[in-house]
Amino acid sequence: MKTPTLLKTAGRARPVIETAGALASAYLRLVRRTNSFVQEPPGFVDAIAPELPAIVAMWHGQHFMVHYAWPPRARVAALISRHEDGEINAAILRRMRVEPIRGSGGKGAVKTRLHGGAAALRAMARSLGQGRTVVMTADVPKVSRRAGLGIVTLARLTGRPIYPIAVVTSRRFDFRSWDRASMGKPFGRGAMVLGDAVRVARDADDAALEVARCAVETGLDAVHARAYALVGARDPGARDPDAIDPEAIDPEVWDRASP
Repeated sequence: MKTPTLLKTAGRARPVIETAGALASAYLRLVRRTNSFVQEPPGFVDAIAPELPAIVAMWHGQHFMVHYAWPPRARVAALISRHEDGEINAAILRRMRVEPIRGSGGKGAVKTRLHGGAAALRAMARSLGQGRTVVMTADVPKVSRRAGLGIVTLARLTGRPIYPIAVVTSRRFDFRSWDRASMGKPFGRGAMVLGDAVRVARDADDAALEVARCAVETGLDAVHARAYALVGARDPGARDPDAIDPEAIDPEVWDRASP
């Protein structure tokens, strides 16, 4: 057996996964304690309490710190990949008192398939029905910053609002991954920005779902632009403005996001 295979096998071992999860969650707690965060709008967790449980939308690559945005005792579940790396993410979430929901995704999810698949969709709907807020990436693997139909389909099935969110820090690691992932560093400043709710009627047709999908997409772009502006930075994962269809963007959203 080749050494790389041995290392890969060892990496799947439960003790290794749990140790990695413990170390990662400890680091994330350190980042949370040593950064001074501002919220916009102020106290948004309390403000949207009557709307809970809700669906919280985030972009791929921005998921490391999003769980800072709610109280430790909040009832939250999060959709994560069925990929092997998802095991470590699940271990991290459990230590942060977040219920992991295993799903899968792919490029086809943007146009046809549901992000997370039918089983994950049912699990998320069940979790919402039990009173847990569900956090999920709006985009799908390898298609960064392009919202899929899965999140708006979940909103249609459950009647729950979708809230775009961004949590960023002034000091961070910016990775050169396909999703331009970022992870905060200790001893800096942070911003948590919550966007306006996107609501989907239970009788929404395909055209209405597409309108909602675009609203989630532009809402996420807006909250990230604003969050990075609040810490004096630019979003390293922002799409090229020239590549964005101006007809799909509400000018008022971008006006609110302007620094």
